Order: sequence, then C-alpha cells, then structure tokens
Amino acid sequence: MGITPKEKIVGVKELRENLQKYITRVDKGESFTVVRRSKAVFTISPPGDGGVWEPVIDFTKLKKGGIKLDELLSRL
Repeated sequence: MGITPKEKIVGVKELRENLQKYITRVDKGESFTVVRRSKAVFTISPPGDGGVWEPVIDFTKLKKGGIKLDELLSRL
C-alpha cells in the first residue's frame, strides 16, 4: 500500500480519538493512510476517489423501501 502525495498519515489512536474531525476532512476530499506501530494498516478516502467500490444495483428502484436481506438471499 503506497502513500500518495495527497494522502496524509494518521495514527490509529489519533483517528479513534478525533474521528469526527477526520470524517469532516475526508468529506472535504482529503485522504489518510492510517498507521499502527509505524506500519500502514488501511487508507481512508472519499467515495469515488479511485477506490474499488462501484454501485451495482439500487434495490430501492426495484421495490419502494428496498428489499430485505433474507428475501434477497432466498432468491440466490
């Protein structure tokens, strides 16, 4: 996991103690690499910032209020 120039480094303890502050900063577009004992453990970045998540289906378009998980799994 490489650290890009626009990412900043934050320790796990600092993140835990100031979570709301980091949520706000990520919401504004900042990215952070979280380290524990000087080792990178994960990265926090805004949605749509080149991450691996992508929308697949919006179940609220199939049924108002969405579909219950049990119902979905029973059809698989």
